[in-house]
Amino acid sequence: MSVIELKNVSKTFKGYTIFDDVSVMFEEGKCYGIMGPNGSGKSVLFKMMCQFVIPDVGEVSINSKFMDANARFPKDFGIIIDRPGYIPNKTGFENLKELASIKNNISDAKIEEVMRQVSIDPKLKQKMKNYSLGMKQKISIAQAIMENQAVLILDEPFNGLDFSSVEIVRDILLDLKKQGKTIILTSHNKEDLDILCDQIFLIDQYKIIPKV
Repeated sequence: MSVIELKNVSKTFKGYTIFDDVSVMFEEGKCYGIMGPNGSGKSVLFKMMCQFVIPDVGEVSINSKFMDANARFPKDFGIIIDRPGYIPNKTGFENLKELASIKNNISDAKIEEVMRQVSIDPKLKQKMKNYSLGMKQKISIAQAIMENQAVLILDEPFNGLDFSSVEIVRDILLDLKKQGKTIILTSHNKEDLDILCDQIFLIDQYKIIPKV
C-alpha cells in the first residue's frame, strides 16, 4: 500500500526548475533514502510530501487514512524539515511539552522517555538557546517520534550529531522500522542510508531515480 505518491510532478522555485515530471511511490512500512547535492530540492520534495508546498504541475497523493475530511495537512506524520521554532528561554523538556500540548495525547513521562532515548536528560535545566547544534538536533528527533507517528519525514536527521549520537539515532530508526513505521530520510552520508534503507533514490537532473 502506498503512503505517498508523486504523479508527474513538476516544481519551479524563483524561476529555477527543481523537479520536472517526477513520478515516485513510497510504500507503507519501508525505509527510503533520498540523496542529492545541496540545492537539489530535497527539502522542497519533503514539503510537497507533507502538502506544505503544492506542485506547479502533477499531484502528490497521500493515503486517505492519513487525511481527515477537511484537513490540508496529513496526520500521524513526524516531520523534520525546517527546524522547529523553539522557545529559546525554555528547556528542551518544556519545548517538547509545548509541542505535545497541541494534540495533548502523550504524558510528561512519555516525553521524558523519548528524551532519554535520544540521550538528553529531561531534567536538564539548560535553556535551549544554550544548546549545542547536536543537542538541538536530538530535540528535533524527539519531537518527530514522541507521539508514535506512523510516517517519519526526516531531512538530515544526523546533522550535527557526533559519532556515538549517530549510532543512537540509527538504532532508534532501525527499531521504528521493525515496528512497521514508514521512514523517508535524507543524508549526505551514504553509510547511514545503506544501513537503514530498503530503497535509495537519487535526485539528478530534476528527476528522482532509483539507485541501483
